[in-house]
Amino acid sequence: MIRSVLLILSGNAFAALLLLARNLIIARLIPVADYGIAATFAVAMAVVEMMSAFGLQQQIIQSKDGDDPRFQAGLQGFQVLRGAVSSLALFVMAHPLAAFLDIPAAAWAYQVMAVVPLLNALVHFDIHRLNRHMVFGPMILTGILPALASVLSVWPLSHWFDDWRVMLYAIILQAALTAITSHAVARRPYRLVFDRVLIGQSLRFGWPILVNGMLMFLVFNGDKLIVGNALGMEVLAIFAMGMTLTLTPTLVLAKSTQNFFLPRLSRVAVAADVAQFSRLAIATIEASILSGVVLVFGIVLVGASFVDLLLGVKYAPLVPLLTLLSVMQALRVFKAGGAIVAVARQQTSNAMVANLFRMASLPVAWWVLQTGGAITQLIWVGIGGEFCGFVVSLLMLRGRVGISLRPLRAPLALMALFFGLALGGDRLQQQIGMADWGTAFALGLSLAMLLGSMTNLRQELFH
Repeated sequence: MIRSVLLILSGNAFAALLLLARNLIIARLIPVADYGIAATFAVAMAVVEMMSAFGLQQQIIQSKDGDDPRFQAGLQGFQVLRGAVSSLALFVMAHPLAAFLDIPAAAWAYQVMAVVPLLNALVHFDIHRLNRHMVFGPMILTGILPALASVLSVWPLSHWFDDWRVMLYAIILQAALTAITSHAVARRPYRLVFDRVLIGQSLRFGWPILVNGMLMFLVFNGDKLIVGNALGMEVLAIFAMGMTLTLTPTLVLAKSTQNFFLPRLSRVAVAADVAQFSRLAIATIEASILSGVVLVFGIVLVGASFVDLLLGVKYAPLVPLLTLLSVMQALRVFKAGGAIVAVARQQTSNAMVANLFRMASLPVAWWVLQTGGAITQLIWVGIGGEFCGFVVSLLMLRGRVGISLRPLRAPLALMALFFGLALGGDRLQQQIGMADWGTAFALGLSLAMLLGSMTNLRQELFH
């Protein structure tokens, strides 16, 4: 079992590291303000994705009909329709979005990016179907090869352009190659079926995921829009880079957790083995907690050195924000475990409800900046929203899915201890201006104790 975990984690991590490398290289090559504009491309894509997310990839894994060729063809047909609508939406929204961010000269770039949702919609779903059988190689290759090509494209693109257009064309190249690679590694022919009944089923399964996609847009990008509108592109560049550095490992860990646990949870749910499902559910939540804590530990140890080495002095204002941003992202990844468990039991609205609390923090964040508040205060508001969402996600698992939270008492207590040490140590480091190695040792010790308390996770990984 540990081999599967390492394969998934290493594959997802390598693909994410390649994209992170691309962003870092572009950030070094172009002015800070131009990187702020480049960061808005991710915002534009998120707008479109949140408008059209129906959880089709999760559906082919979770559904009992996931291996049926016609079912797969129907999902692929719906995906193409969805992509066409998304492309049209992005094209229409290009000028209003550019106007909101006060970068009207970039409106044409958002229109060019309208091709990306359609390219994404042409991805072959066989890479997701194979996950049902714990075959992850095709999915991993589909992530790695286009990401590598996107990184390598930066050098020739930087000779032709010296601004944010480098990012624009690197993103389009990656999307095109992702679609091509998914077809190259597929084991079934690519077919499209436009089935009204299946589309209706997908809408019923996916409408909470659609609403959650809208909330996730606000969660992932609302702060960026607020910062860009209130403080300009240079400040947005600093904030967006901090979000990238802390969010990239978060997404890798959350995706790897889903890839590994969702197929197993779904099989156990279909078999109606309540005891095994509960043990696997606790292990999934423990994995998400461990992932978030490891993220914070890594940022505390090497985050400042990483920024100084790879980004240089022009990104120095980012360093004081890193620990706070990592704590916010860790709380976000904590919720992923509960969402995976809920989807396996067809409770697709749990994540949506949990993210409502984070969304509710955005007006407060807007008010903070409009009244002269600092970026650190905005992040603290986000931390509060994420914490509330995490608590609610656990309560919904107990109430809706029937999972006892008693085995999580020790991991949650040690998680709280770890966060207290991380935030306290970060404050002390800023005050005395030097590394606090005592805090680093205490964090390492509490992390080891946390891992020791996760009996269900250890049993699943090493049995």
